[in-house]
Amino acid sequence: MPTFSASSATDQRRIAFVLFENAKMLDITGPLQVFADANQILGYQAYVTVLASLYGGPVETDTGVLLNTRRLAGVGLDDMDTLMVSGGDGVHSACRDARLVGAIRLASRKCGRVASTCTGAFLLGAADLLDGHRAVTHWNACEGLATAYPDCQVESDPIFIEDRGVWTSAGVTAGIDLALAMVEADHGRETALELARHLLVYVKRPGGQSQFSEAPQQQSRTATGRFDALHFWMKDNLTADLRVEQLAVRCAMSPRNFARIYAEETGQTPARAVEQMRVDAARQALEDPDQSIKEVATRCGFGSDERMRRSFTRLLGVSPQAYRKNFAVAG
Repeated sequence: MPTFSASSATDQRRIAFVLFENAKMLDITGPLQVFADANQILGYQAYVTVLASLYGGPVETDTGVLLNTRRLAGVGLDDMDTLMVSGGDGVHSACRDARLVGAIRLASRKCGRVASTCTGAFLLGAADLLDGHRAVTHWNACEGLATAYPDCQVESDPIFIEDRGVWTSAGVTAGIDLALAMVEADHGRETALELARHLLVYVKRPGGQSQFSEAPQQQSRTATGRFDALHFWMKDNLTADLRVEQLAVRCAMSPRNFARIYAEETGQTPARAVEQMRVDAARQALEDPDQSIKEVATRCGFGSDERMRRSFTRLLGVSPQAYRKNFAVAG
């Protein structure tokens, strides 16, 4: 564990979590735990965490658990501090509370960075804090965020985005990734690595890594179900010849017509779909430490571990070895 001098305490930062009725508990407790454990790793209270709401007092979360809060206006933020807005089912009601939106807007002017977890991005948008910025929220709410705040560039894939002091994250657990990235920005990668090992999580999933696996995306993209049978067969036959010509034969179509219609229906090429399915299968297989990387590459249809490495790097931003190191189940 790194050793730090007492003078490091001058770098203390306040993290104010903004809560509202029916906020999602994990949006709050996930990042909260990251900052609390960071204090242990650093050896001093680098982060002072505060739960805040418009009026202070107990706030009921989506779990029914009450969390005691302080009045947001009385927290006392400065340019070293962070305002982090939680998400949850109550966020849209919160967006209609002009007093809360105004309090968030005022508090944001005093702190060095603002952030949101999951659908908390809607509250940032209501406070005009997303205008001209890139942002992300839960994949299922991205379209709604883009519609509500057209001056914000909403991206549906990243786990989190930092754009000129505005940090936003995707679905609930991505708030942990965002908090880890903040710790890395504040205290360096060595501290973030130590913290990730302490939390038993991946140190930092690449910010551009997809929010969710390609399988649900394929299901949502093919609303007509035209290629459902083909997808099931492909997943069961990853070592087969899955070139466009062979897939077209299974669909009784010409290769050119198949490739065109498949792209229109799914939003991706057949080759990309095959690669993603093989990567998804390999991810699961790599969690079993008894299988060698070469065996996984062969079983999942890559043909070689080098080809699998290139696919992992392209789609996930990590190598198979790095993925296994962070996700393999201990024997």
